[in-house]
Amino acid sequence: MKKYHSPRVADVKLNDPVFAPRIDTAIRKTIPACIRKCHETGRFEAFKLNRYEGMPKLPHFFWDSDVAKVIEGMALALELRPCAELEAELEKYVELIISAQQPDGYLNIVFTTQQKDQRWKNLFDHHELYCAGHLMEAAVAHFNATGRRNFLDCMSRYADYIASVFGHGKNRIPGYPGHEEIELALCKLAQATGNRAYFELAAYFVNERGQDPNYFRQEHPRLAEQDLKNRQAHKPVREQTDADGHAVRAVYLYSGMADVAAEFNDAELFKACENLWQSIVNHRLYVTGGIGSTQAGEAFTVDYHLPNDSVYAESCAAIGLVFFARRMLNLTGDGRYADVMEQTLYNGALSGISLDGEHFFYANLLEVNDNTFSHGYIDKTRQEWFNCSCCPTNYCRFLPQLGTFAWSLGEHEIRLDIPAAGTLANGIEVSGDYPCNGNIRIRFTEHGTFKFGLRIPGWCEHYELKLNGAPCLAKPSAGYITLDREWQTGDELALELSMPVRPLYAHGKVTSNNGRLALARGPLVYALESVDNGRIIPQLLIPAEQEFTLTEAPGLPPGTVAISGRALKEEFGNESLYSTAAPTCSECTFTAIPYALWQNRGASDMAVWIRACR
Repeated sequence: MKKYHSPRVADVKLNDPVFAPRIDTAIRKTIPACIRKCHETGRFEAFKLNRYEGMPKLPHFFWDSDVAKVIEGMALALELRPCAELEAELEKYVELIISAQQPDGYLNIVFTTQQKDQRWKNLFDHHELYCAGHLMEAAVAHFNATGRRNFLDCMSRYADYIASVFGHGKNRIPGYPGHEEIELALCKLAQATGNRAYFELAAYFVNERGQDPNYFRQEHPRLAEQDLKNRQAHKPVREQTDADGHAVRAVYLYSGMADVAAEFNDAELFKACENLWQSIVNHRLYVTGGIGSTQAGEAFTVDYHLPNDSVYAESCAAIGLVFFARRMLNLTGDGRYADVMEQTLYNGALSGISLDGEHFFYANLLEVNDNTFSHGYIDKTRQEWFNCSCCPTNYCRFLPQLGTFAWSLGEHEIRLDIPAAGTLANGIEVSGDYPCNGNIRIRFTEHGTFKFGLRIPGWCEHYELKLNGAPCLAKPSAGYITLDREWQTGDELALELSMPVRPLYAHGKVTSNNGRLALARGPLVYALESVDNGRIIPQLLIPAEQEFTLTEAPGLPPGTVAISGRALKEEFGNESLYSTAAPTCSECTFTAIPYALWQNRGASDMAVWIRACR
């Protein structure tokens, strides 16, 4: 079933204006900062087991996953940029984790030290299988970067132990994770080790979920239907058609479902993935690529409920949506998945981390002003760390992978999914300043006969393509122009994607955006920030019919394109809470910057959706 696969991390070298600096900052700043925080909080030291001297607090039940994501990021960074010092530090942490493994293969700091009698007793709430999954992913990344099998063998022993515990039959637990992740991790472990049993275990966890009798109800008889829905366990996954519940858990599950569908050529399971995808993109997706409309359960809610100033849109959820989109793109080759992957990458995923690489949003709001109520993990400013630090540590492993989202590889076929400047090890160079402009050059540096696919984004209405200076008249199919030929060294494709400013309007059922517009250019969604406009953003109205001006955004990375234009400012002459006096309007101008870059110039108000005047 699977048509394409992603390149290895080391096979893509980027030098574009967006992804490449983020990767560099992740390696230089984000990963070291998270390593420091993991030491300060005792996350690494907890793997010494029972040695809590000097630790600020006892381990939390998913600390293992934070450490695993940092280690995975270190391994990916090492694969991108070999460094003896980094490799030595990585190996030290790997050996520390291995030392915590129990004789039967079990590996979890909390249930080895604090709650020894609670192993596998609360799958609904505790994160044992989730932590195991992240450790497996870290082990695969470590193996890919170093070639050493010590961590991989350790996690294979853990997976073998888990396989002996779960399933149907005497003395087995017919359960599945409350927080999904191990499903996709087991598929990665199977690919790295060649052990098909791990694919079968992943399939068990996917297929058993939500079956009757419901395992979570056996654990917790008083669970309500909404509780099960939050864990995507209210019905079997093949019967689920709406993206429900905790958004991060959901897209991790869907990613695992896609992996299992690909391995077992399971058309029914793929159809379930497609149904859930359609639910997200047609009814429950923010224009930034964010998902999860409410802090209550960190969850999807109902169709078209997409509030701006109370949105959750957790950073981990955007990252998970990228993973799901990548898998669906590899399964089908259909550019509509690449469109959402790109939308999320450039907007809702990158907005969660500052340009300095050391400050993070947990929730990614689309509107911030005096009326925005900060609570829980909904903050108006990025933070250095969180008690629940899934998002900062997730960026450690997400950012080094950015180059892999730009390309797909198939049988005698190479496809450029996102035209970020850089090189592919197969002998192809991409140049240009995408997404700042749409002028892209693709140069072939090696001779070969193969298909080359070039994505024409769904947002692009006009484009021109030339091959060695001559117009190329091939038309897109499923979002891609595919050229099958014998490529010569020095061949060049020139692609020009038209990038006008596009006013966007939400579906009428998205009541929070009725009468409003958002601005986009290319794949970038824009936002108005008080740094540029003053604290009057809620008073502004923007005419959609106007000539917008492109300028360089002040105080942001060189080359960042801002949008300027005309606006009307409403002014109220009455201080009463309610009045019969109508507001007056005066003309003014506005400036909008890429949403992902907001609040990198100090604390500020912000809005993506602005009232429109016609």
